[in-house]
Amino acid sequence: MDAVMSDALVLFGATGDLAYKKIYPALYGLVRRGQFDIALICVARSGWDVERMRARIRDSLENHGSIDEAAFAKLSGMLRYVDGDYQDAATFGRLCEALGDAQKPVFYLAIPPSMFPPVVESISKLKCAAGGRIVVEKPFGRDLASAQSLNRTLHKYFDEAAIFRIDHYLGKEAVQNLMYFRFSNTFLEPIWNRNYVKSVQITMAENFGVEGRGRFYEEVGAVRDVVQNHLLQVIAILAMEPPVGAGSEPLRDEKAKVFRGIRPLTGHSLVRGQYRGYRNEPGVAADSQVETFAAMQIHLDSWRWEGVPFYIRTGKHLPITATEILVTLRHPPQKVFVDVALEPANYVRFRLGPDQVAIALGANVKMPGTSMAGDRVELHVCKVKGDEMDAYERLIGDAIKGDATLFARQDSVELAWHIVDTILGMETPVYEYEAGSWGPIEANMMIAGVGGWHSPKREA
Repeated sequence: MDAVMSDALVLFGATGDLAYKKIYPALYGLVRRGQFDIALICVARSGWDVERMRARIRDSLENHGSIDEAAFAKLSGMLRYVDGDYQDAATFGRLCEALGDAQKPVFYLAIPPSMFPPVVESISKLKCAAGGRIVVEKPFGRDLASAQSLNRTLHKYFDEAAIFRIDHYLGKEAVQNLMYFRFSNTFLEPIWNRNYVKSVQITMAENFGVEGRGRFYEEVGAVRDVVQNHLLQVIAILAMEPPVGAGSEPLRDEKAKVFRGIRPLTGHSLVRGQYRGYRNEPGVAADSQVETFAAMQIHLDSWRWEGVPFYIRTGKHLPITATEILVTLRHPPQKVFVDVALEPANYVRFRLGPDQVAIALGANVKMPGTSMAGDRVELHVCKVKGDEMDAYERLIGDAIKGDATLFARQDSVELAWHIVDTILGMETPVYEYEAGSWGPIEANMMIAGVGGWHSPKREA
């Protein structure tokens, strides 16, 4: 970990939606926690001044919740504003003036990927940016070739250690909790392998549609939007070996090993779906073949997981919003108690939000009475969302500290694209499903052999 703290945050795209909805609330949260006290330099090409920028930030915070006036005043006092075109050298000259004596700025690119090359090149020419870091927002390309091209552009001007690819999903408390649980409890390790695990299911469900972002979703689809990043990251956390040491690189090394062990998808088990009514969304083509649902089987070629199927599915307009993992254990080798009505219920279940983190163990216990008859029970521990850091708070704070643990590294990004690249342009059927259902029934066939899909329920 680079222990040198940054001394300024430069935000490109300061008047955009991402900054308004996510970045300003996160900075405000960091200020309230006493974890942000450096210059905030907002850069945009909107023809604004610092007062209008300050008003925009206040409006963002008011729409996010109540405002602590003392915290807002502190954030406002750090604010500077630079207006100008991103391809005009004079804009970057004014940026250097605004940076003043800063030696280790963080440059946050909350701008379209098409603008990355000219902005990164201009930043690299600034003497005032010599010790800086670059924070790059998603998407990291739209396929393997574009991801490699983007990485070549970034590496032309900055070392990998100075590049922070931000994925808000990795900053979520629930995702970090999953990793912590895996490597802080010894009782899991003896059974966390092919000898005891029968199958793994991961469901990432959303109970809403594209919410006016039809034009964007037409360019993305569920595989690019969720599978290539979020779901593969969850698989990496579940399947990885323990890191060999502290710090960001050992952890990221083990994730990359998992990605190398995942076979590229062939489309053989891929089921794509589209909710009824998607084609009526603004910006969506009348004959769209973009998937809003995807389900598939993942194969891991590793000593630990050989022969264990990993099933993943994600979709919009499903019954609830939740991410849940079900690790089903193998049956006991012999039935000591003959109970034909009861199948073994041995499993580990993880619920990753959105408002709760739950860990549950499924087991069979004896029912009261004289017969040796069993019943299924679940040992359930739940943590209701409390005063935890927002994902953007955590990630922006880590970038300022130079801690890359929760950021995507070049090899992992390209390996993840390599896994899904073969199916991105594949002409596979897109099955229609009803909004509020669990997707097309065709997805049930791939998993019938392990008892069908486990569908998350609303937690009490």
